[in-house]
Amino acid sequence: MIIDSHCHLNILPDDVGGTEEVLEKAHELGVDKMMCIAIGPGAWHEVLTLADTHEEVYAAIGIHPCEPKDVVTTDDALLKAASHSKVLAVGEVGLDYYHFNADDEDMTWQADRFRQMIRLAKQLDKPLVIHTRNSTPDCLQILKEEGADQVGGIMHCFVEDLATAQAAMALGFYISFSGIVTFKNAKELKEVAKAIPLDRILVETDSPYLAPVPYRGKTNQPGYTRYVAEEIARLKDLPLEAVAEATTANFKRLFKLL
Repeated sequence: MIIDSHCHLNILPDDVGGTEEVLEKAHELGVDKMMCIAIGPGAWHEVLTLADTHEEVYAAIGIHPCEPKDVVTTDDALLKAASHSKVLAVGEVGLDYYHFNADDEDMTWQADRFRQMIRLAKQLDKPLVIHTRNSTPDCLQILKEEGADQVGGIMHCFVEDLATAQAAMALGFYISFSGIVTFKNAKELKEVAKAIPLDRILVETDSPYLAPVPYRGKTNQPGYTRYVAEEIARLKDLPLEAVAEATTANFKRLFKLL
């Protein structure tokens, strides 16, 4: 069994078919579980409904750093939604300076929202799903300051260097690789994947984005996590079954599903 640690089932376009068709395709490719991530309060109900109606779907809720400044939540609203039995994590949350001009714009609002999400994850005793782009030093600093090591979590769609991975792992975070690791030009990332211990690796699609080879440029879907796992297996000179078993065990350990 392979688990897609990060997908957006609620926004998959029609060209991949309906949810049932997507899940059937995933099963055919050996992907039997997945975590559907909400990027803001407007999507919480959608992912919770998917988790309620499909045994293989788990959920995470939070506010993505690219959500506009005026997208906010009360502590009580998030605590209530995240208390759902199939919500495994608070996410995706973090910092993103790529889509904002951090040199000209005060990013305090992003940091404040991120700190709120970390605090609530600790109250819930649930891990975090972290998005960071062009903001990693600040992201790691806030994780340290807010005691995120108490809950740990996932560094989603990891594309950073080995030092960053090691710093995140020291805080109790797992490193999740997406289809990017299959790209021919991702040579440095492939070296990072080789170096990270198998017991700290997760695999994901971030579907509908970042489809792996051989579907690069197409709409991504959870079943394609298989190709990410195959690349990790190739890089580590291991059978696919070993990577599938290890990453599934890692997911279950992180989210206390064992």
